[in-house]
Amino acid sequence: MKTDFKRFAFFAAAVLATATAQAKVELPTFFTSNMVLQQKAGVPLWGHSNASQVTVTTSWDNKTQTVKTNGGDFKVTVKTPSYGGPYTITFNDGDTVVLSNILIGEVWLCSGQSNMEMPLEGWGKVLNYQEEIKNANYPQIRLLQAEHIDKPLPVDNLVVQAGGWQVCSPATIPLFSSTAYFFACKIYKEKNIPIGLVHSSWGGTVVEAWTSAEALRTIHDFDSVLDGMQNEQARAAQEQKYADDLKAWNSKVLAADKGYQNGKAVYADLAFDDSNWADIKVPSFFENQGFPDFDGVMWYRKSFELEAVNGNGHFEYYADDNDRLFVNGVEIGHTDGYSVLRIYTIPANVLKKGKNVIAIRVVDTGSGGGLYGPENLHITIGRESRVRELAGNWKIAPGVSFADVEPAPYMPAGQNRPSALYNAMIHPLIGFKFAGAIWYQGESNADRAQQYQTLFPLMIKDWREKLGDSKLPFIFVQLASYKQAKAEPEASAWAELREAQAMTLKLPNTGMIVATDIGDAEDIHPKNKQEVGERLARVALAKVYGTKIDYSGPVYKSFAKKGNTITVEFDFKDGLKANGGTLKGFAVAGNDQVFYWADAKIEGGKVVVSSAKVANPVAVRYNWADNPDGNLVNASGLPAAPFRTDKWSGVTEGRK
Repeated sequence: MKTDFKRFAFFAAAVLATATAQAKVELPTFFTSNMVLQQKAGVPLWGHSNASQVTVTTSWDNKTQTVKTNGGDFKVTVKTPSYGGPYTITFNDGDTVVLSNILIGEVWLCSGQSNMEMPLEGWGKVLNYQEEIKNANYPQIRLLQAEHIDKPLPVDNLVVQAGGWQVCSPATIPLFSSTAYFFACKIYKEKNIPIGLVHSSWGGTVVEAWTSAEALRTIHDFDSVLDGMQNEQARAAQEQKYADDLKAWNSKVLAADKGYQNGKAVYADLAFDDSNWADIKVPSFFENQGFPDFDGVMWYRKSFELEAVNGNGHFEYYADDNDRLFVNGVEIGHTDGYSVLRIYTIPANVLKKGKNVIAIRVVDTGSGGGLYGPENLHITIGRESRVRELAGNWKIAPGVSFADVEPAPYMPAGQNRPSALYNAMIHPLIGFKFAGAIWYQGESNADRAQQYQTLFPLMIKDWREKLGDSKLPFIFVQLASYKQAKAEPEASAWAELREAQAMTLKLPNTGMIVATDIGDAEDIHPKNKQEVGERLARVALAKVYGTKIDYSGPVYKSFAKKGNTITVEFDFKDGLKANGGTLKGFAVAGNDQVFYWADAKIEGGKVVVSSAKVANPVAVRYNWADNPDGNLVNASGLPAAPFRTDKWSGVTEGRK
């Protein structure tokens, strides 16, 4: 790879934890003790020194290279052997810096949004997390955690946690990516090779944020936003226009909100009669309790009694996405952001002896919405900290659906600006050697699934080019099942996103795992990350490491129509069967494009489908839903990938 010495200038400000106070050699944050270097590779090492030359000595071969500095920067390539260690690397420019406990093995880049970020403990709490953490004694697995940083332009300094690489242990694993950890465990147990995990992900992010501006410019979908990121004048104009448009839109929403009349929050009034409102259990998302696919303003109400008022109230909860809290008709405060803990103080003069009413106006812009979080929802009152439990039954009513107003203006901000995460969390890794990448993302792009057909492979090719490996293995997770199951077949943005992911398999050296059988209707972050990690590892073992192991469920191959039936053929078809009970998940349609659930049966290693409601079927779909329940597997027990045989227009067509 051609060296651009200018890109190393940032090292003048870097501090290496293992260096002595006098040492002049400064290294990137990902060159530290405890690291893993890719085996059998030419691995670049670079840094900064005030001296005219630097010597680099590697203990695995006892070789020393001397390299001259250029403007203070130096770079040398070392040859790594087959896996092993521990080793040391010594840098000397008159002072000595020694990196110790280095392993040679397989290094994987782990990225995506919250389902990749989801830690074993912390906010994640995966299945059996306490036992998993207790057993996480894997000194041959090493962890590097990138901080959440976004930048409008590429930078060279990767900001990392804990001073660099950590040895996997019960002390270091709790807040690390659970998917990445279980992936590494499976590979290590099978191959007994040291594994290094570079975890660089961020929840709630879009794929274009992880793609370079250079690549995004080739499709022109984000040119104006990129212009604003790279030009202050353009950015100021965009921000002003967005602010004006958003103010106007919010005024229209407020005018349409039934909870307001003449600017007054009537749904928050103490005397308002909510007896005809629906009941809902809180905390939980309202989509799963009678309001499927609702995006807009939702009002909650809850009454409670006080024997006396002897101080302020204290109320904490989570809301998705934005909220406004009222008590006895008085507005207490508002908060924006779905992942932000609301912490409100209710003044004592607002509270009343006897009946009090809490009203919360929640604005949900997509996916799960409402009041969510821990079950111990309560309000604390006064000096004696009297507790009033608030979990359980609340009243709920829509204020306005966004389907009834014009679309909201949108301008990407922060970490979701196109290229912003590539710039800060991927670009600094250019030059570092990887065995491959694993990826779990797509939820935030589901409403633009057709565009994802272009964006996702664009990002993969972009990473390969920038990282200098055109054949870099790239393995990803297809979206798990989520949201309320539907009684009848219907359109689904999540199904279209899964299709876009499957289409990306046309790129060489890619692999995909199916996770529709291990999702959670009420949680966009399903807890069974053990299975996700193991399935990713199965693909890596089979495709990267040449291990004979089952790694795929049935994959659609072709279909043939005969009379009122359609026969579907699959790859990976050995041992086709229904995983418990009758085969389900298939739907058929005629030329009217209306789908009905199909009767499905396995015959001769194929699936034959039909429906009494469709005399002349022309198309088949399987697990085409937000939360599908299809149960087709093969002898491995791995689930079949969702598919459709038609090319009819989807609900995300044309969205950008």
